[in-house]
Amino acid sequence: MRPSAMLPNSSLHSPALRAGLHDVVKASIVGSIIGNVLLVLGAAMLAGGLRHQEQHFNAVAARSQATMLVLAAIALILPAYFQSAVGTTTTQGLDRLSVSISIVLLLAYLLSLAFALVTHRTLFAGSHEPDEGKVKPSKARAVSALAGTTVGIAWMSEILVTTIEPATHQLGLSKVFVGVFVVAIMGNAVEHATAIFAALKDRMDLSLSIAIGSSVQIALFVAPVLVLASLFLGPMPMDLAFPAGLILLVLVSVLITAQVANDGRSDWLEGVQLLTIYLVLGLTLFFVPANSMSSH
Repeated sequence: MRPSAMLPNSSLHSPALRAGLHDVVKASIVGSIIGNVLLVLGAAMLAGGLRHQEQHFNAVAARSQATMLVLAAIALILPAYFQSAVGTTTTQGLDRLSVSISIVLLLAYLLSLAFALVTHRTLFAGSHEPDEGKVKPSKARAVSALAGTTVGIAWMSEILVTTIEPATHQLGLSKVFVGVFVVAIMGNAVEHATAIFAALKDRMDLSLSIAIGSSVQIALFVAPVLVLASLFLGPMPMDLAFPAGLILLVLVSVLITAQVANDGRSDWLEGVQLLTIYLVLGLTLFFVPANSMSSH
């Protein structure tokens, strides 16, 4: 299993951050986390399981990344506890706490990269046969494709942010539902395709690395970077005090992911189970009133 090397989703969050749509940003962060570990991983396990009766992956590496997700979930719970303890009228202390936790999470993410890429890289190497007869793309082409994709996503995200407000009112959808499912699914489209193709080739190490690694990247890198960036962008700083409902979604997703990653094997039924949980969460948020999950 290799650490995730997918495109960071911050290009989708930055326009909303500049517009001061912190509820949408937080919802899309949570949506990216649960979308990767439930939708992406579930679809990959289902697709791979339909072609291969049973697939295997490095359980030690998977548990390592799942533990990082647990760390991220704890880091999201504590600012919400602080907010409820001191009251919603005191924002200065919450902002300082959010910045401090963001710095700690960034440090933890960097150390996790050192663990995966340097000290224990053999755990994340995977166990697949290299594709023969295929010409590997050059680094220049890969960087060019990545840069072009980043520009395209940034442009589309600007359009998306300008349409969120009128679309939510016209369709009667809450910003939380739009952020958790609509924006997050659009941001995870690349992960969907890559993880599924990897599973079809019986490379579940890579599929889990994409799904769980991307969630770790969002929780420990993208979210802290957005908090720090909000000090300079947008009308006001963004904190890490997520609504209780969104924290519950993350906890449920983290628990089921830890369970799936524990045994080092997967089949199509586990994929169905993950997708079922994602669908149930989506239906629940769809029927939740628009103003019932605000963070302040």
